Formats: sequence, C-alpha cells, structure tokens
Amino acid sequence: MEGYRLGLYEKAMPDELSLEEKLLLAKKIGFDYVEISIDETEEKISRLDFDKKRKNELHQFMTEQGIFFETMCLSAHRKYPLGSADRKVRKKSLDIMRKAIVFARDLGIRVIQLAGYDVYYEKGTRQTRKNFHMALRQCVEYASEFGIILAFETMETEFMNTIGKARQVVNKVNSPYLQVYPDIGNIYNATDDYLGDIKKGNGHIVAAHLKETVEDVFRDMEYGQGRVDFKTCIFQFRSQGVARFTCEFWYDKKTDPEEYITRNYRYIRGCF
Repeated sequence: MEGYRLGLYEKAMPDELSLEEKLLLAKKIGFDYVEISIDETEEKISRLDFDKKRKNELHQFMTEQGIFFETMCLSAHRKYPLGSADRKVRKKSLDIMRKAIVFARDLGIRVIQLAGYDVYYEKGTRQTRKNFHMALRQCVEYASEFGIILAFETMETEFMNTIGKARQVVNKVNSPYLQVYPDIGNIYNATDDYLGDIKKGNGHIVAAHLKETVEDVFRDMEYGQGRVDFKTCIFQFRSQGVARFTCEFWYDKKTDPEEYITRNYRYIRGCF
C-alpha cells in the first residue's frame, strides 16, 4: 500500500514450510515482505551458517518472486545473552551477532531487531548490565562496517520494556546504526502512556511490531482479541515518519494457515 510497507513475522506461518514457501504464502496474502526469525533454537541459529550456494539460491528466488526477507528478528540472544556472567556465553553471543550481520548483508536484509535484554534466564545484576553495554558497542561497530541497522525491540521485562528506556541506551551509544524497533503490544503492558512513549522515539524508530496483547499476556493472540488501539498507534508512528510495520503473531496449529493469516492481515490493513 502507498506510503508504508507491511511485513509478516515468519512465525505466523507453519514451521513445516520452507523459507521459499513462506515467502510465497506471504506474497499471496498481500504482504510486502517477511521478517525472518533467528530465535534461540539451534535449527534457526544454524541458518546463519548457510553456505554461499544456499544464500545465493535464496536471494535469487526472492529477486525472481519480488518478495524479500527485509528484516530479521534476532531473538537468539535470549539463550545466549550479551550480558551473561559466563564469558563463553558472551563469546557465543557475539559470534551469533557477527554471523547475523553477514547473513543480513548477503541476503539484503536492512534491519536486525535486537532483543532488549541484558540477560533473560539469568538474574540481572550491575555486572550483567555492564557486560551488555560493552558487548553492544562491539556489535554496533561491526554492524556499521556492513551498513546494517541494529534496532532494539521493547521487551516484556523491566530492563527495556519501553521506547524511553531503549532511547537511553541508543543515546549513550550514539551511532546511526543503533536505533529502536518497538513492539507496541509490549509497550501497552509496560505503560498506560503508550502514545507518550512512542513520541519518545521520534527520529529513532526504524520500524514497529504490531502485536496484540492484554494485561500480563504477551503473545499467541489474534488481532481484535486484545486491547491495543492499532489505529491510534499507527497514526502516531506514521506522523513520526515510520513507514515499515511487521505483523507479529504466531501460527495457530488448529487453523488453516492461509485463512488464519488472511484474517489477521485484513484486520491490520483496516487500521491504516
């Protein structure tokens, strides 16, 4: 649609589909792009080790079909956090980050969404926060070499659950290659002043996740079943120049995938 691009989160589609099949399904329904997931499972992390032949095949397929993986949701740092107290885990975390940046460069992905955690399964401390900030600077320096933008997702934990908190880190690093890619559903569960929080990202929001939530529930909901005022939030994002939006919901195995995704697609298109 004119003036913005609407993408689909990969996990909204069945795992059994290949990457190529997921691209075709998203295109058929009407999405402009797909956001690839590199989560904490070894199956998805292993994608970062695709050889040149596999990446070339995938890139050629996207070019021929006219639909691309344009963003990456990198949530592998949930299992291998940048702030971990374990030096080996931090090393693994940085290795994943470097591979993700090269993978993005090779496939033409423009933005990597980072999980706003210092740690997830560990207890956060002053040291884990220090580790996080030190590792983050290395990540941003490497991303800048390849022209890839890293952008924080607002998460479901206190560490970075609002755009205001993400901006504090972005301001501290002070690089054009570190920005904000917020999740409006998570923001709804973090603050009543969600519009005020969106305004705090002015000039630094590169895209937005459109996710439905209710209080204390962060996922596995269809659009319209929660409390997020998508129309108002989208208007505020667009007034700040944001033109890229990703529909984040999860595939419901009890439903027909095309019907389920199409239903959610139509709901969100109606909010623009």
